[in-house]
Amino acid sequence: MTLLIVGGSGFLGAELVRQAVAAGHRTAATYATGRPPGSTPAVAWHALDLRDPGRAEAVVAEVAPRAVVNASSGGADWAVTAEGPVRLARAAAACGSRLVHVSSDAVFSGASGLPYDESCPPDPLTPYGAAKAAAETGVRLVHPGAVVARTSLIIGDGQSGQSGQSGQSGHERVVHELAAGTRTGALFTDDVRCPVHVTDLAAALLELASGDATGMHHLGGAEALSRHELGVLIARRDGLDHSRLPTGLRADSSLPGALDVRLDSRATQRGLSTRLRGAHQFLSSGA
Repeated sequence: MTLLIVGGSGFLGAELVRQAVAAGHRTAATYATGRPPGSTPAVAWHALDLRDPGRAEAVVAEVAPRAVVNASSGGADWAVTAEGPVRLARAAAACGSRLVHVSSDAVFSGASGLPYDESCPPDPLTPYGAAKAAAETGVRLVHPGAVVARTSLIIGDGQSGQSGQSGQSGHERVVHELAAGTRTGALFTDDVRCPVHVTDLAAALLELASGDATGMHHLGGAEALSRHELGVLIARRDGLDHSRLPTGLRADSSLPGALDVRLDSRATQRGLSTRLRGAHQFLSSGA
């Protein structure tokens, strides 16, 4: 199968590329700025700025992939995060390619107090969440057969990169910097998510890309934790003093964002052979 991984130079994208090559797929990947991140002949790298109206169409046409996985991340930049995926979806549909678009639990407010399954409508609180929600709607309009896969906090293997992927995620770096005292801030005890390991997430996305599923899917980890609880697990795994991690309440801070957003991924999990582990499992020393 020929795969195009958009955002292949990012944390999740790099793991998608690694697993796709290991599985024997003909793999192409994109990067947004600078030079191609690798020179391996197993991967064909293409520059792609999702703000460029014609570039997505050109790259998809050149690669002619069986499936496209969009793992790009533009933060709250509306042109990249909201409009870019729609351009990509239109190009994939025109080429007859499957599309798996990676979205986020940031599309939810947490106001319901209940787990969010695939039927729950978005109600974002932040510009980033709003951009992600807009992309979901646009992608499904222009490519009705697309998969939209919402996920949560993505965690790696720390500095060692034990599973072959590239080190720390942003969440892990925050924990290390807070423990070292090189960063100010706190890990909130009232901010709950369902963290997922990058290798599990990438495998699940490639499984969706290889199948015939369509529509909305949730790919959160099997366990809900606060950001502080997650930080303690990361610190213990990496030999840090978790007592040095400052705590706080998001509700008492000026930072916008949801509190309790638990992705209910059970319906998606039943259709996958990939197991989405909980954080206590993948952050244990024997994982």
